[in-house]
This record gives sequence, structure tokens and C-alpha cells, in this order.
Amino acid sequence: MPMFVDTSPPGQCIFCRLVAGEIPSAKVYEDALTIAFMDIGQVTPGHVLVATKRHAATLLDTTPEEAATLMQTARRVALAVRTAFDPPGLTLLQANGALGGQTVAHVHLHVVPRHEDDGITFTWPRQEPPAAVLAGYAERLRAAL
Repeated sequence: MPMFVDTSPPGQCIFCRLVAGEIPSAKVYEDALTIAFMDIGQVTPGHVLVATKRHAATLLDTTPEEAATLMQTARRVALAVRTAFDPPGLTLLQANGALGGQTVAHVHLHVVPRHEDDGITFTWPRQEPPAAVLAGYAERLRAAL
């Protein structure tokens, strides 16, 4: 994960300031609900951030319309990344909360072109619980839905 952590005071989030035009950005795309701009911490050439215009700390704080538009914009940007940079792979990353890896408390997606030996790794301790445990998890989720 990136080493940058936004320490802006409440109400002055770096992405809100960017949306308001208070700080410069290399804007890629904008519509009524979202904005896409180059990440200043480029992991690979063409690394873009897609954020909601309205401040929402995490995906859970967005409206259904904002969440849908966020993904539609990410797809649109991903297609442009494919055309402009021709990467052999692409990663979309959306993190929520500090423990989830979120470094700016404003919902956003990373659109990252991927290349062989680009230095990006994703590892986690894979577990394979028994079918009965998975069924219990599914039941809890169905009840929550």
C-alpha cells in the first residue's frame, strides 16, 4: 500500500479540495457525481484515482447512485487505460478504513495498469473453512441483506 496518508483536518479532505479546484490535479474525467485524476504517487504509468465528488468517507457512506456511478467511471477509465497504455493486466482497488488499507478518508478506486515485475503484490492467508462454516457465513449475510 502507498506510504501517503492524508492528514487533512476534518472538512478539508484533500480530494474535496481537489474537487473544489483549490489544489491542482491532472484531471482525466469528470461527470456530475465522480471525478478521475492521475494519482500523484504513480505505481505504474497510467495509475488513475476515481472518486465521488461529494465527500463520503467510505463506500458504505455513498448513495446507491454514487456507488454505481463510481464503478461506471472506473470501467470507463479502465477502458481508456487499456487503449492508452496497453497493459497486460489491470487492478481495481477500493479500500475502506485504515485497517482496510484506505489512506485518504474519501471513497475512491485505484485503476492501476499492471505489468510483469511491476513490484505490486497482494497476499493474504488463504483459509478453506468447511462447507458448513461457509453456509453459516452465507446465512448471516442473507439475513443482513
